[in-house]
Amino acid sequence: MSEKAQVIQIPNTLRAKVGGKLGALDPATLAKAEEALSSLSDQFDNWLDDEVNKLEKAQETIRNEGLSEKNAEQLYFRCHDLKGLGTTYGYPLITRIAGSVCKMLDDEIIRLQSPRLLIDAHVDAIRAVVRGKIKDENHPVGVALAETLEARVKEHMDKFKD
Repeated sequence: MSEKAQVIQIPNTLRAKVGGKLGALDPATLAKAEEALSSLSDQFDNWLDDEVNKLEKAQETIRNEGLSEKNAEQLYFRCHDLKGLGTTYGYPLITRIAGSVCKMLDDEIIRLQSPRLLIDAHVDAIRAVVRGKIKDENHPVGVALAETLEARVKEHMDKFKD
C-alpha cells in the first residue's frame, strides 16, 4: 500500500521579526549614525595615516627579519584592517588594493611563499593613494595599478591550484 507524501510548509516568522532586507533599521537611528560618522570624518586622514604607518612598520620588519609566520601575519592583519577601513575613510582604492594583498596572504599555508616584491608593490600602492589623496575609485592611474596588482596576485595564486 502506497501512501502519499504530505508537504508541510512552516511559515518563516524570523523574517517578520527581523524585518527582511534592512527593514528593521530605524531611519532615524540610521541618520543619527551617519551624522556621527560625518562628525568624525575630520579625523579620517589622521587615522588612515596611523594605519599606513603600522603597515609600513610591518613591511620594514619583513625587510629586516624576513617573511616569517609572525611577520606575515602582522602584515596580513594590517592589510585586513585597511581593507575594512579604506572605503569608510573615503579611499575605496585602498580597500581594493588591501583586498588584493589579503587574497595573497589569506591562506596561512602558502602565505610564506608570497613574493616580497609583490607585497612591497601593494604597500607602495597604498602609500601612493594616501599621499596622493586619491579618493576617486575610478581614478585612471589608481584603477590601472589595482588591476595590475590583482592580476599579479591571481598569477601567483594560480600556481597553488590543483
